[in-house]
Amino acid sequence: MSHVAYELGTQPQCWERAAELAPARRAVLPQPGERAAIVGCGTSYYMAQAAAALREEAGQGETDAFPASEFPLHRRYDRVVALTRSGTTTEVLDLLAGLRDAGVRTTAVIGDPQTPVTALADELVVLDFADEQSVVQTRFATTALTLLRAHVGRHTAAAVADARTALVEPLPEQASSRGQFTFLGRGWSVGLAHEAALKMREASLSWSESYPAMEYRHGPISVTAPGTLTWSLDEAPEGLAEQVRATGGQWVGGRLDPLAELVRVHRLAIAVAAHQDLDPDQPRNLTRSVILTAGEEAVR
Repeated sequence: MSHVAYELGTQPQCWERAAELAPARRAVLPQPGERAAIVGCGTSYYMAQAAAALREEAGQGETDAFPASEFPLHRRYDRVVALTRSGTTTEVLDLLAGLRDAGVRTTAVIGDPQTPVTALADELVVLDFADEQSVVQTRFATTALTLLRAHVGRHTAAAVADARTALVEPLPEQASSRGQFTFLGRGWSVGLAHEAALKMREASLSWSESYPAMEYRHGPISVTAPGTLTWSLDEAPEGLAEQVRATGGQWVGGRLDPLAELVRVHRLAIAVAAHQDLDPDQPRNLTRSVILTAGEEAVR
């Protein structure tokens, strides 16, 4: 069994632990009414997008999400939360150092507490039980999101139950043989759709895209055809499933909690990798953490 296959299978237990931890870490996470930003890189950025949307939907306060490399230092926030599995990603460390110098309160949600991020963030939430060996993130990302989801009162036991269902139910018929994948979301699940597409690219080198569901008819549906798959992680707009089927493309409608639907996509990514004889633990051109040298940072 690959590392990523094992790790994605432990997500329900990790989510339960994160939800139990959330009340104890409440004081170091954004408080109701605070203006907050959530940052990350790659997968963590997409989880930040989902968490920011959830916080605003819950009426907790204005919340933005940024890639760490694109954070607008001229904006003022009461707290910035950084999601970083490794605690070594250059862009995150640089941003936290800059925010410290500017006097902005920061909290890092991390997988490994023995990393440089611990010296730069004001507060830490350690999810070492969800840390991973695989380059491809699964359980750390969804566990960090579950922590933030529970913090704003939007996590339920049903999400965990759905994740368990997602791990055992059959994948959509013939999905692993498709050549193109599109993922759709609405509200907070738009970030999940972006992450679903990233997983397919990372693990299986597949052509994958992602959009807010209502945007799909504004151009992207033009490349939908036989041999493609369109998967809605959340409730789909009326009539969209029929439009996709009319193109000859395969439609998959989300039935589970959107985060559990992402677990199904994790499984699909591994299945597509196996179909193409790829090793999902060794994705092409990727490393577990992006650590830039001084010269590389200057080029950015």
